[in-house]
Amino acid sequence: MSEDEILGKAYDARITRRLLAFLKPYVPQVVVGTVLMLVVSACSLAGPYIVRLAIDRGIIARDMRALAALAAAFAGTRFVMWGSRYAQIQIIARVGQRVILHIRTLLFAHLQRLSLRFFSHYAVGRLISRLTSDVHVLQDLVTWSVLGTVNDLFVLFGIVAVMFGMNARLAMMTFLVLPVMALMTAFWQKEARQRYRAVRRAIAAVNANLQENISGVRVVQAFTREARNLRTFAEEINWNNLVANLRAERLTALFFPAVDFVSMAATAIVVWFGGQMVLRGTLTAGELVAFILYIDRFFEPIRDLSQRYNTLQATMAAGERIFELLDTPPDIADPPDAVDMPPMRGEVEFDHVHFSYDDRTVVLDDVTLHIAPGQTVAFVGATGAGKTSLIKLIGRFYDVDAGAIRVDGLDVRRWRLSSLRGQMSMVLQEPFLFTGTIRENIRYGRLDATDAEVEAAARAVGADAFIARLPDGFGTWVEERGANLSMGQRQLISFARALLADPKILILDEATSSVDTQTERVIQEAMRVLRQGRTTIIVAHRLSTVVHADRIVVLEAGRVVEEGTHAELLAHGGVYARLYEMGFAE
Repeated sequence: MSEDEILGKAYDARITRRLLAFLKPYVPQVVVGTVLMLVVSACSLAGPYIVRLAIDRGIIARDMRALAALAAAFAGTRFVMWGSRYAQIQIIARVGQRVILHIRTLLFAHLQRLSLRFFSHYAVGRLISRLTSDVHVLQDLVTWSVLGTVNDLFVLFGIVAVMFGMNARLAMMTFLVLPVMALMTAFWQKEARQRYRAVRRAIAAVNANLQENISGVRVVQAFTREARNLRTFAEEINWNNLVANLRAERLTALFFPAVDFVSMAATAIVVWFGGQMVLRGTLTAGELVAFILYIDRFFEPIRDLSQRYNTLQATMAAGERIFELLDTPPDIADPPDAVDMPPMRGEVEFDHVHFSYDDRTVVLDDVTLHIAPGQTVAFVGATGAGKTSLIKLIGRFYDVDAGAIRVDGLDVRRWRLSSLRGQMSMVLQEPFLFTGTIRENIRYGRLDATDAEVEAAARAVGADAFIARLPDGFGTWVEERGANLSMGQRQLISFARALLADPKILILDEATSSVDTQTERVIQEAMRVLRQGRTTIIVAHRLSTVVHADRIVVLEAGRVVEEGTHAELLAHGGVYARLYEMGFAE
């Protein structure tokens, strides 16, 4: 069963304590909100009692002054209740939104610190759900659920106390229906748990199917699967969601009218027995009316508490998932003795490096290399040879299992991450652009760069030509992931971004593998500009990308099998020459 389908415990003290800890900065506001809530409840409890006095001491006694005073008192309690409720909602809503802001910010900050290993195993959809749906669910507990439960209990006990104070015998008769109410509530809780779990399971299936079809829309349209996918969605997945929701709604339609029926039964008991007591003179007409009004109010908090049961279950489950995420430690973190890196020279050394992603499958096996400052080194080899893994280790996106990687003579695990990565830049095979302007995307790695510096970087890599043809030039809005730009244009912007950051180590991960030959020529010139004065590490499948490298390193099954220049390796007639003959040049 998926974790999103589990409703969780109705109450978990550990989760509740951690959630309520977020309220500590707002204790004064919560206290004021609680006091206002109690004022509202007290005014609500006072209403029927004032009506009783108005009937007995005003209407029946024919005392106009008393009736006027009691009517004014009733209106006054309503005015106080209105003002208090308005202020309470304003205060508690503000506190709730502040708490949600704090939790979401904590989650976002924590996600920024987690390593690539975490994101490779944790689906993006689940993370979005944590920051949106789960956090929103928590708002109910830290604000309305806790105070609402206190309010409901206060009202319940207050009504019981007032009714017993007025007439204990009639109060006992009124509460004869409570065992029936208890059985109904137990049934509701048991069935609601199962049916709302089915609702969560159904909506999770809807979301998963939508995400899959939207992400794969090109494949869907290419294979003309629109009609078939629509039938699957409409007749199976969305239909199951409808059925699950209708089953849940039928339960709600059964339970709450049943509560109303029990309330009416209690009212009928009071009217019958209370009416006889009024006729015998042992109960006043005002007390009978007050009893009837109190009965109606008595079942309102019972309805609320029944509804809160499932909400509380969902809140506990959401809290558990959120704290599980917050408690996940980063795989990659600065050690206590980490030091800031001075201006980098760009020397990189692999010292007998061993690495695997899952502790079982060997990815790199005893790799030893030395890259001098300012040198351009290309990694080549078949898919799965370990090329990309090497460059991930340099930036310490993963840690080695054995051996060491040194930058400027010191193990990368000793450098502070921010100072290490701050002097490196990567251009990936699939360039990633953020929503914003072209200028903002180029400036992404160096926020203090002037507009002139941004434009100079674009001009240096040859991106200025196509940018000038765009409607708004550097101010052109980039859609999500750069969808309104071609692959080559996105790649050139990535080169400009890397150049503006002015790194000492530049990593190009198959940066030309997804572009056409004409665009590749522009990118090759951009790469030549980028490489000047920098240590450059290239991962490539195209010969044109690596032929001018100072050194080519050939990997096979995670091991270095050859090193040399393009000419030396071809003359050697080994793995590199075989790759060349098999079409590496293409």
